[in-house]
Amino acid sequence: MEDSYLQPYLPIGIYAALVALTGAGLLGASHYLGPRVRQVVKETPYECGAPLLGSARERFSIKFYLIAILFVLFDIEAIFLIPWAVIYRKLGLYGLVEMLVFMTVLVLGLFYAWRRGGLDWD
Repeated sequence: MEDSYLQPYLPIGIYAALVALTGAGLLGASHYLGPRVRQVVKETPYECGAPLLGSARERFSIKFYLIAILFVLFDIEAIFLIPWAVIYRKLGLYGLVEMLVFMTVLVLGLFYAWRRGGLDWD
């Protein structure tokens, strides 16, 4: 009988089992060997050291989403413009038209954020 078709994956399975056992062992060791001092202050949730001020269910301002849109807008612009600028001569007219379409979408996104007050930093 020939070798099983899963034979090449045996080292990966052994490695995954060792990783899982190591993680479980470390978690178990920290649970059983760690200190058991419980304090109310230690068990309160916080973010960045700031105390909790309100409910997590409150509504966010539209400014939060507009800043996120602006970040994605300009981040994606940089990701695509730099490589395009390096090889734009190889792309020819097709590459130029594609980049003009891309820039048009970016300008529309910027115009939308501007009209919604996303650029007012008051």
